[in-house]
Amino acid sequence: MMKLILGIESSCDETGIAIYHTDRGLLAHALHTQIAMHNEYGGVVPELASRDHIHRILPLIRSVSAEAGCRLQELDAIAYTKGPGLSGALLVGASIACSLAYSLGIPAIGVHHLEGHLLSPLLSEPDLDFPFIALLVSGGHTQLMQVSGVGNYLLLGETLDDAAGEAFDKSAKLLGLGYPGGPELANLAVEGRPGHFHLPRPMQHSGDLDFSFSGLKTAVLTLTRQHTLDRQTRADIAHAAQEAIVEVLVTKSLAALKQSGMKRLVVAGGVGANQRLRSQLNEAAQKRGFHVFYPALEFCTDNGAMIAYAAARRLQGQDAVTDFRFNVRPRWDLQEINYSG
Repeated sequence: MMKLILGIESSCDETGIAIYHTDRGLLAHALHTQIAMHNEYGGVVPELASRDHIHRILPLIRSVSAEAGCRLQELDAIAYTKGPGLSGALLVGASIACSLAYSLGIPAIGVHHLEGHLLSPLLSEPDLDFPFIALLVSGGHTQLMQVSGVGNYLLLGETLDDAAGEAFDKSAKLLGLGYPGGPELANLAVEGRPGHFHLPRPMQHSGDLDFSFSGLKTAVLTLTRQHTLDRQTRADIAHAAQEAIVEVLVTKSLAALKQSGMKRLVVAGGVGANQRLRSQLNEAAQKRGFHVFYPALEFCTDNGAMIAYAAARRLQGQDAVTDFRFNVRPRWDLQEINYSG
């Protein structure tokens, strides 16, 4: 049965709205980012993020509905990010989604934020087959998952401390770059001289699939204290930091593919937009004979389309639970949503 689904994403500092049709695909989507507001403070201020979501969600819903050419009364379900994320920001999205769904007499579906990222490459690669290995690099999460189907996820390894995204952002802050730090550091790294500095690759050859990036952040801090930070030195450090992070991510991903015997790798999350990571994985894929898939760049960061799509796949598997209680889960293990479809 065809379904028309409204997706709402409000887990952190971006308000994402989308309308997805199970037969026609993504009809419309819009995203408001709070980068300019949080840049003044060097990072996300949770209270400001929540207040901004309140102002943005309803106008964006009206705009996206008009672009999709549908009325709210035509919706079959409303999906929202239930967690993980900032509790206040999550509650804004959940309260609006559940209230609207209740008034329309349709299901409200709470979606796991990371499941949205995990499935986002399928928005542009609908023929991508299960199973595959997924490298999730989103915000405070760095995980390798074995994905056997929608809702069937096995954790293979994860970060023991800082995530890759945090390593990018914290290194950028040490170099005096703006927020968000990851893209700023990647842009500066282009000017860096290869091999001028060498930074550690934590747990690169640990024999397991876990990650650790806190030591790398400390090494960057040491370099910033040992050198005068002119433009070239900052670029050299940025280059070294990016090379270290990317090398670890690539090494662990290749190890996961070898361990599982699989030939498909999906990369999802904000760090998945990093061009150095993509080029290194693409090069490895050509040499080793596996296929690598990424979300479209506009769907690497948080967005409503991935939430609507994840809910659509849940509806196909008959695993969508309606709950109008505005309950959110700021901390939520992805494996807790596993089910046998």
